[in-house]
Amino acid sequence: MAKILFIKSTPVQDELSRSTQIARIFLERVMELNPSDEVIEMDLFNMEVPFVDMDVLNAKTKLRTMTFDDLTENEKSKIKVFDQFTQQFMNADKYIIVSPLWNLGFPPVLKAYFDAVCWAGKTFRYTPHGAVGLLENKLGIHIHGCGGKYSTGGAYSDPYVRGVMNFMGVEMLPTIFVEGIDENPDQSEQILASAKEKALDMAESFKLA
Repeated sequence: MAKILFIKSTPVQDELSRSTQIARIFLERVMELNPSDEVIEMDLFNMEVPFVDMDVLNAKTKLRTMTFDDLTENEKSKIKVFDQFTQQFMNADKYIIVSPLWNLGFPPVLKAYFDAVCWAGKTFRYTPHGAVGLLENKLGIHIHGCGGKYSTGGAYSDPYVRGVMNFMGVEMLPTIFVEGIDENPDQSEQILASAKEKALDMAESFKLA
């Protein structure tokens, strides 16, 4: 049995979000193939995702050489929330990250989430030869909705998502792009059908070795 985090980072309702529609199809097929897997859904826009601030930075610095009891009350309360997000992320085996393209990037709540779970000593560590991810034997996929066509470049959203996941040690499957509908609305049915086919095919590979 594997634990899956379904991480959705769009405020748009499922029935109106192209990326979420395809992600649901992908997840449904994954569960058909792996019925014992457990899914934890995270709707980031309906959660209190913390931002890194001075209290958090101070807490992380202190915890390198001090104990939790040495933190201020503000530092304790904030770092507890970060730790909860990080432990949940570490305890998962597979990750489905669903995001729209916003102004060549992605919603800031997703960046805040990654900032919360990228924690030196927990999800990665520093070495004399550079940072090394600590999340071994874990698998992820990014399902990305774009109004235009950006699968071949021109936006930093998908490279960042893939990069930060790799940074923590997570192997990423090829991204499923749901792209081009705003540029070519007359092709919406074909674009969605193609993305659905990719999602169903990719679900076959969404399993741990």
